[in-house]
Amino acid sequence: MANKNPNVRTAIDIGLSEDERLKISQGLSGLLADSYTLYLMTHNFHWNVKGPMFNTLHVMFMEQYTEQWGALDLIAERIRALGHPAPGTYKEFVQLATIKEVDGVPKALEMIRYLVDAQEATARTARNLFPVVEAANDQPTADLLTQRLEVHEKTAWMLRSLLEE
Repeated sequence: MANKNPNVRTAIDIGLSEDERLKISQGLSGLLADSYTLYLMTHNFHWNVKGPMFNTLHVMFMEQYTEQWGALDLIAERIRALGHPAPGTYKEFVQLATIKEVDGVPKALEMIRYLVDAQEATARTARNLFPVVEAANDQPTADLLTQRLEVHEKTAWMLRSLLEE
């Protein structure tokens, strides 16, 4: 019989232990922090890019930060579905992220290099969570990680292509 008292928390029983859900949520929190930092970096570069590649980069960066914005919600909602709070402050993101903020306004080619590094870092963060997710048999999180990896690896490749002569 379901508990009818709205003040009593119902236990989560989705086939993952509390320990598994905690470890996965912690890993996803790192991915959320990297993803948010990448989003902010890309949006900043969209606003501030200049030079001969302005139009190309301005449009490309907008496409990238728009895609990234949607991903933030998916990651945060997965953390919540696992029963844990999603980090949501700059302080938490700075502590959890592997990507460091960029000081000042770099030149266009340097922006691209920063974004390649940040895309690759975010891909590594997602990939590093797979052993925990696979051990727990957590297919929804594995699916989310696979989708994010595909985006970050492809975006890094496209950005790297701009640096080739």
